[in-house]
Amino acid sequence: MNIKKAEKALQQLAKKEGISVEAVRREIELAIAAARESPDPAAQAFWKSVPHKGEYPTPEEVIVHIAKKVKG
Repeated sequence: MNIKKAEKALQQLAKKEGISVEAVRREIELAIAAARESPDPAAQAFWKSVPHKGEYPTPEEVIVHIAKKVKG
């Protein structure tokens, strides 16, 4: 998976839920922020492993990373 496919996935989810893509992104960003606060060493290792261009990973970057891990 790549960023463009992740963006398409966000669009599809927004359409399915009847909300805007921005609302989907905002909810995922909130979930990412909460998850990044976990004191669990495994969770911290996961977040350090997510490649990202900015200070924090975007929803698309997280989706791509997880998809690649699942695909193996």
